[in-house]
Amino acid sequence: MNFEFSKSFFSKRHTIFSTKGVVATSQYLAAQTGLEMLKKGGNAVDAAIAAAACLVVTEPVSNGLGGDAFALVWSKGKLHGLNSSGPAPMNLHPQKIFGLSAGTIPAYGWLPVTVPGIPAAWNELSRKFGRLPFNKLLEPAAIYAEEGYPVSPVVSNSWEKIAAKYKAELKGPLFKEWFKTFTNNGQPPRAGEIWRSPEMACSLRQIGETSAASFYHGELAERLIDFSRSTGGYLQAADLQQYSPQWVDPICTDYKGYTIWELPPNGHGLIVLLALNILKGFDLDSLSEAQVYHTQVEALKLAFADALEFVSDPENMQASVPVLLSNTYAAKRRNLIGSTARDPFPGDPYSGGTVYLATADSDGMMVSLIQSNYQGFGSGLVVPGTGISLQNRGCGFNLIPGHPNCLQPGKRPYHTIIPGFITKGHDPIGPFGVMGAYMQPQGHLQIISNLLDKGLNPQAALDAPRWQWIKNKSLWLEESFPLELSSDLAQSGHEITRSPDTASFGRGQIIWKNGEVYAAGMESRADSAVACW
Repeated sequence: MNFEFSKSFFSKRHTIFSTKGVVATSQYLAAQTGLEMLKKGGNAVDAAIAAAACLVVTEPVSNGLGGDAFALVWSKGKLHGLNSSGPAPMNLHPQKIFGLSAGTIPAYGWLPVTVPGIPAAWNELSRKFGRLPFNKLLEPAAIYAEEGYPVSPVVSNSWEKIAAKYKAELKGPLFKEWFKTFTNNGQPPRAGEIWRSPEMACSLRQIGETSAASFYHGELAERLIDFSRSTGGYLQAADLQQYSPQWVDPICTDYKGYTIWELPPNGHGLIVLLALNILKGFDLDSLSEAQVYHTQVEALKLAFADALEFVSDPENMQASVPVLLSNTYAAKRRNLIGSTARDPFPGDPYSGGTVYLATADSDGMMVSLIQSNYQGFGSGLVVPGTGISLQNRGCGFNLIPGHPNCLQPGKRPYHTIIPGFITKGHDPIGPFGVMGAYMQPQGHLQIISNLLDKGLNPQAALDAPRWQWIKNKSLWLEESFPLELSSDLAQSGHEITRSPDTASFGRGQIIWKNGEVYAAGMESRADSAVACW
């Protein structure tokens, strides 16, 4: 594809070009750390791990050592998928949830905590693909944690909002470690203010020196389990000891001559592919711009309805991925889209917010990696003396008896973090992703459309104004969204809200390979950077 590289289309930054290697992240110190690994002889996986570890320190509002991770890795002509999401503790049963929280899974405390997958993901990626010693990849992050660094503006803004919420909602000694670790004398760090965590530095070094064994079998595991046992938690030693990431086969669909790849459930990358399958049956070129947006929103809503009905840990899914991605099913769903907005509902296939980063190296290896604590810092729990913030990914379960995503011990929840990748024929094009919980598949869809339908270059594709479907007919638009299009969508029955909160519309990165040249775009809604050489 010949992108319109001279076309700005709301672009605030220029697309970055490189030949030897690229690291695109949501925080500039992490991008530079990844580039250092490339310059030291490391490959794209080494760069991704180092940048990911650095993001735990420099963007702790979105991820931590107690979170989950997913990755897509292009290496030697093949795309590999890694699912490093953890299950619910074996000691956590739905009856305990019903008894304590009136049938809902709370966001804070031990109930939403699942087994962390991030340390295992880093080690597994390094074991299978890395060149540099694993401990060397985590050392830059440990140095930032030990010596401190000036907090970047967008991260500081999120930190302030989350700290205010935690101060109001997190009461009692269970949460005191969070305030001790992630505030400076009780206050969130301001932009440019130094924040450090020597305890997190020690944890990073232990993970690096033991190839993550300390986290699941050694000293860090003991600290985590002691904390759980002494405060009424559900995690036990066996939960950690039995955990391992899974290599999985990515799933895909074709769109406009390209192949779009996502990871299979329990993640909801399937939404992107379902929506694209619906959209490719429309002649979008014949529609007005407002009609295109309307059609995209309606396709996305139908795809979301199916995912929320069917996506779960694969062993519990009641509809197979091949059936859901079939042309027959896409046609049935496509026929439901008319000229006016409607409430979504799941079909019957058998009837008739996170941090994201992308890396690439001179040998053509590319990585699409995403990791998260789910909501902000996660559960509000921090393992004393470690800097390990525990995720609240268990909120992704529901408590509907018989539903494929109903909470069960040892089961992985519906997961919102999804890395993406594009190929053309047998050739890799590159990694892309948009973080932000339920905004992620919506961001993926819009990025793909901007690239392949509109022909925008990677930076312009990221900078273009976004929409976000909330529920039913409710549709949020960024303030930069053209007023005329907003009015047209309202006339089609969408209930429009123009939102000034750019953070809610996701943050992404793109690397696009064109022959020997990489073209990279970074997210203008974050403290992003593309480091390259």
